Amino acid sequence: MQKLKSFKELLDTPKKIVVTTHYKPDADALGSSLGLASYLTKKGHEVHVISPSDYPEFLNWMDGEKDVIDFEAGGNEEKSEKLVGEADLIFCLDFNCLYRINELGDMVGESNAVKVLIDHHLEPERFADYEFWSTQAAATAELVYKLIVDLGDRDQIDASIAECLYAGIMTDTGQFKHPNTTKNVHLVTADLIELGADIAKVGRYIYDNNSLDRLKFTGYALNNKLKVIKDLRTAYFWISSEDLKKYNSKTGDTEGLVNYALSLKGVVFSAVIIERPDTIRISLRSKGDFSVNDFAKEHFNGGGHPNAAGGISDLSLQETVDKFERIIKTYKKQLNKNFHKTN
Repeated sequence: MQKLKSFKELLDTPKKIVVTTHYKPDADALGSSLGLASYLTKKGHEVHVISPSDYPEFLNWMDGEKDVIDFEAGGNEEKSEKLVGEADLIFCLDFNCLYRINELGDMVGESNAVKVLIDHHLEPERFADYEFWSTQAAATAELVYKLIVDLGDRDQIDASIAECLYAGIMTDTGQFKHPNTTKNVHLVTADLIELGADIAKVGRYIYDNNSLDRLKFTGYALNNKLKVIKDLRTAYFWISSEDLKKYNSKTGDTEGLVNYALSLKGVVFSAVIIERPDTIRISLRSKGDFSVNDFAKEHFNGGGHPNAAGGISDLSLQETVDKFERIIKTYKKQLNKNFHKTN
């Protein structure tokens, strides 16, 4: 981190701190937030974690989760505004632009608090006073671990903190299968295990904790909503609001669906296009050097990482699907070239 010495001095006296993360937090977003919050609480600070929205039930096991403030839940907007307004420090984790936290972003932007960005996404918005940012990190949880160690406080990482951070790294590397699984990732996770992380428990809570509705929905999606375009090395799902309603879909139930499409032999580019109440949301994945970050930025007002990104569309579901199919035809040469490079 730039200015690590002054940042450490900033933490030497008790502060009122808010930790927040992106809309619909995943395991890295929530795990890094709760891991950091637990560490800061140990250091004598008053810490509140505010999420812009709800998050998957399979993350409820994380230590400190019961105290997370869901901004969208009844009565929490006023409470959040008060906490942000009174904060001395605001930590922004796993997002690079304030619009990623919706209405909470305006509050954070207007706050006089010292702002700290901890993130691994491309092209961060320069709103923070301190940045602990690297696209070389596989997960924000990896950066939180490094920050705590750099501050000389490795001994403050207990088993519950280690498990929160491990969950973030495990999921953002696709269970250590993605290209972002570096030597450092394995060194960090090895140390988290040494510090007490029960990795079998973490894996069980995240991957072996499905509801029957979620499994039925996945089967339905695979059987009825998956389209493979062989000559474009592409596969995608399109999911309507009625599909979600039919299977009582909850936050997190569509997570990982995009990876099923990418797992198909011959496919190097996958997508899930989902009709949500507010907009059409798009999740993108790729193999090799086909940048879904660039694809999302250019066509769907989004971004993320080279091999994992997301976007949105203000068109209807069918119009978005038509647009997606029309666009990917222009990438035929690039997608086929990428396939031959990765096989």
